[in-house]
Amino acid sequence: MERVATLVGVAVALLLAAVMLPEVAAVRYMVGAGMGNGWATNVNYTVWAQDKHFYNGDWLFFVYDRNQLNVLEVNETDYESCNSDHPLVNWTRGAGRDVVPLNVTRPYYFISGKGFCYGGAKLAVNVENAPPPPVASPEKSGSPASFYGGRIVLPTVFAVGAMWDAFLRFC
Repeated sequence: MERVATLVGVAVALLLAAVMLPEVAAVRYMVGAGMGNGWATNVNYTVWAQDKHFYNGDWLFFVYDRNQLNVLEVNETDYESCNSDHPLVNWTRGAGRDVVPLNVTRPYYFISGKGFCYGGAKLAVNVENAPPPPVASPEKSGSPASFYGGRIVLPTVFAVGAMWDAFLRFC
């Protein structure tokens, strides 16, 4: 009986922690989605990327023919000249479905070697920090909404209710 109460308490604590954590909104972009077969030649990836904002924590998902193309991260000079001789990172894992984490705020440059860069298999993205969340409009001081805003009171009510329910069921 004591063990069940402990498990319920831990579950409630985890639930409270999950409710109070800010939402994480990382996005996984399939490279070239909507413009053809993913990572391929004869696709203008500058056009594909121009209306997207890439933020720290997002992911790029490259889908391609593994027998022909690959995914190489290079510097800007090698990107411009399609030089695949000295990649910074070879993201190719052999299955033709490679995921690249964008976890540093900086420009990233990707090309496909074997000459396919000259056919258009190249992508440059600039990764930024996510914008801050919107600021809530100010409330009148002393109004009930300023105290019962739901940040502390609402999760506390749910936690007390869950503990009371557990107490009634197991006692």
